[in-house]
Amino acid sequence: MPALRIVRVHVLGSSAGGGFPQWNCNCPNCLGLRAGRLRARPRTQSSIAASGGGGSWALFNASPDILAQLRAFPELQPGRDIRDTAIAGIVLTDSQIDHTTGLLMLREGEALRVYCTESVREDLTTGNPLFKVLSHYCGVDWRRIEPGGEFAVEGVAGVRFRAIGLTSKAPPYSPHRANPGFGDNIGIAMTDEASGKSLFYAPGLGMMEPHLEPVFERADCLLVDGTFWTEDEMIRLGIARKRAQDMGHLPQSGPGGIQEILACHAHARRILIHINNTNPILVEDSPERASLAAAGIEVAFDGMDIEV
Repeated sequence: MPALRIVRVHVLGSSAGGGFPQWNCNCPNCLGLRAGRLRARPRTQSSIAASGGGGSWALFNASPDILAQLRAFPELQPGRDIRDTAIAGIVLTDSQIDHTTGLLMLREGEALRVYCTESVREDLTTGNPLFKVLSHYCGVDWRRIEPGGEFAVEGVAGVRFRAIGLTSKAPPYSPHRANPGFGDNIGIAMTDEASGKSLFYAPGLGMMEPHLEPVFERADCLLVDGTFWTEDEMIRLGIARKRAQDMGHLPQSGPGGIQEILACHAHARRILIHINNTNPILVEDSPERASLAAAGIEVAFDGMDIEV
């Protein structure tokens, strides 16, 4: 009898941009972690990998920490040949620096098979021309994703993917920054073709829109935006003048926040990812973390394995 194949998701990095602790940040979280005063664990910048078995993986976003993440997860570095990788393709959910800079670190191999929308490809050939830079090294084999459309990642068997357009923010260098389009940010619904079970991954979620309701309802696991605890988190700490939603992220607390939204979907396993270094849920014995635990909501960490 053949072995049961399951979709496996591995969290390579669970932090928002800058990681935790952030190199230049002395917020209570970063300072406390460095000083050993907090029950918290360091985190690298947001990225996951997904596999349906068979040894090949789809990489979702390539963070600036990708080399450390690969070293921490040997399954992405099999020893089948003198130069080798188990990464069959790279899916980009947006064109943000903390989701794309790692592409440059992967330049020593074959052409990178990159799956993204037309607007993300435009950003990465104009505003931040990583694709042009990579053309002088390994090159990019671009595979177009249509928001709302299904796609397969070549070499990753047993998993079906669908891109879900999200309202969030394009990066500052994007021509779409002030005029967002439906392909600037996407979430990914991944479905086990054998069992029909699914996981929805959305590290950037600016608002809960009607078309997302059935996606959340169908998902067996929700791996979604956990960037900020409050809408004014960065303002109160004196770090920035922008609110959470100005940066394309729903906060967890308050009316209409992520915690309230997830309370309506208790049928699914619910996990927060892309957690900013200022967020008090990083502290494992904080009241905010306790409120999530009481609601049955988990906090992702680097190295976390999820089976769908």
